[in-house]
Amino acid sequence: MKDTLVRFELADSHLPGIMAHTASSNYSMTCELQSTLEASAIRWPALRNHIPCMAHVIQLALGAFMSSPGGKGRTKPWEANEHDQQSRVIESIDLRKSQRIRKEGNARIDEVSAMKRGLAKMINKVCIS
Repeated sequence: MKDTLVRFELADSHLPGIMAHTASSNYSMTCELQSTLEASAIRWPALRNHIPCMAHVIQLALGAFMSSPGGKGRTKPWEANEHDQQSRVIESIDLRKSQRIRKEGNARIDEVSAMKRGLAKMINKVCIS
């Protein structure tokens, strides 16, 4: 580690901080870096200078929230959810189309029935007269 610090000219200057995930190996690495810098008489407190990655912190917080009682996280990848949503839209369109066809068909049946009734009345009038 000391060779890397010297190579990037960080051994003699102040290293402002390290941003990394909150994995325990990153804490171990920053503690080791603190020890290495202290051996060169450079004060670098690991706990203050290890900056957790904000995206990872948010991910961990959301994961804890979603696993709380009553919470339910995503159980399928977004592609599967997208496919399901598209299928529901297509089914809805098909349902509306079949309802429209049924309505049109019923209207035609009603028109034919009305014509039959009208024709029957006309025949009755002609036959009775």
